[in-house]
Amino acid sequence: MSVTPEEKFQTDLLLDLEPVVETELNRHMSMAKEWFPHQYVPWSEGRDFDGPLDGEPWSIEHSKVTPEAREALIVNLLTEDNLPGYHRAIATVFGREGAWGTWVNRWTAEENRHGIVIRDYLTVTRAVDPIALERARMRHMEAGYEADHGESFLHGTAYVAFQELATRVSHRNTGRASGDPLCEQMMARVAADENLHMIFYRNLMGAALDIAPNETMRAVTDVVKAFQMPGHSIDGFLRKSVVIANAGIYDLRLHHDDVLTPVLRKWGVFDRTDLTGDGDKARDELAEFLEGLDSAAAKFETRREERRARQAARKG
Repeated sequence: MSVTPEEKFQTDLLLDLEPVVETELNRHMSMAKEWFPHQYVPWSEGRDFDGPLDGEPWSIEHSKVTPEAREALIVNLLTEDNLPGYHRAIATVFGREGAWGTWVNRWTAEENRHGIVIRDYLTVTRAVDPIALERARMRHMEAGYEADHGESFLHGTAYVAFQELATRVSHRNTGRASGDPLCEQMMARVAADENLHMIFYRNLMGAALDIAPNETMRAVTDVVKAFQMPGHSIDGFLRKSVVIANAGIYDLRLHHDDVLTPVLRKWGVFDRTDLTGDGDKARDELAEFLEGLDSAAAKFETRREERRARQAARKG
């Protein structure tokens, strides 16, 4: 069977990066802290629901988190629920051998804890409607998950470098906005994991930039320009994302300032002198896109402040 130049390039790059993966895996294992989901759930608050146990049906009055945090928690959990799809996608690209396979399995095991702890917290504290949540989980998982950029190693790794940081920011801000100290503590613990995952992928992409700067720069630009969160296929995602943005949990300004900018700065993309041809062109496209995103974020912030001022005036 003949091998295309693109397939050979990707295979060679994976071989070149294997020592980096091993180094980053060892660093991750030395920094990752063992923790237990059950210790972050207030089990004493739990009681039976309606159904076979003939308990009390859920009512929105039971929820003590803010409405905005409730929407964010649902999106965060449904996103975590699609882990089987993410595992398949990343295992297909990274493979299952050596340090690559070890990382894939370790990452999957750590991510699984996030879904466990968030679901247990939401159920025990009655923060969300458990029936609606389960129906949404079924629909979301039945829809499956396909990576936006197929089986491209560079595009896939660029995506998770940004996405893990975006998830960390979203989780952390969801906890802060929840109005519940227990929820904030739990989400801070989950966010700490996401930060370590981001560092792994960010450092891996940094090494790829040194080995194949032009191809990697093109992948980075493609991903930034087309970026969407992995939960974008959740039912009602657009409405939920507007609520989340209006609450300042995750919006264009945070995406520009706290996700894209620090990762790109770490890679030094605008200071590199090794880009030529399409790599140089991709960097110019990236700069233009970031400028437009910054302007869009400023406009959104202005509209949000005006809206908040009108709401405050009406209440006054």
